[in-house]
Amino acid sequence: MTVLGVGSAQFNPPPNFGLVEEDFYRSGMPSAQCMPFMERLSIKTILFLSHEDVPRTLLNFCTEKGVEIIRPVVTETKFMKASPPISEDETLFALQVVLDASKYPLHMICDLGRHRNGTVVGCLRKLQQWNLTSILEEYRRYAGDEISSLTEQFIELFDTSLVHIPSCKPSWIHNSANSM
Repeated sequence: MTVLGVGSAQFNPPPNFGLVEEDFYRSGMPSAQCMPFMERLSIKTILFLSHEDVPRTLLNFCTEKGVEIIRPVVTETKFMKASPPISEDETLFALQVVLDASKYPLHMICDLGRHRNGTVVGCLRKLQQWNLTSILEEYRRYAGDEISSLTEQFIELFDTSLVHIPSCKPSWIHNSANSM
C-alpha cells in the first residue's frame, strides 16, 4: 500500500485507487485508515457498487462530511452468487450517475476496485470512443491477476446507444460521444 505523507500526517489511499477523469476517482473499499486521504478529495458523492452493506466507517465518514452515497438497486434472487458480475442495468445506472456533473467530485467504490469499477469505466471509455485495446489495457491494469474474460466481453459488446447523455455532463464528455 502506498502511503503519502504531508508534514507529519500520513494519507493512505484505498486499494486500487485511481483518477478516472477530473474529479472522478475509483477504488476498492476504503478502510478507516483511508479516511484522511478520502477527506482531502473533497468528495461530494460516492457511487457504491458493492452488493455488501456500506461499512460503518464509510457511513460515518459520509454523514460527517455531507457526502451522498448512491447505489444501484439490485434485484437479488436465491440463485445469485455471493458477488455476481455487474449487470447491464447496474452499469447503465452507474453511468447515469457518472455522467451527471452535479454529482462531482465523485468517487466510485466496489469491493476490490477491479471488476465492477472496471466494467463501468470500460463502458465509459467506450462511450468516450477509446479504442478497445486501450480500454482493455486499463481494465487489466486494475484487475491484476484476476482478469475476467466475461467482463472484457461485456465491455466489448456494451451498446453505448443505451446511455443517455444529460445536459449537465462533465466537460470531458464531448458531444461526439453519444447525442441525446
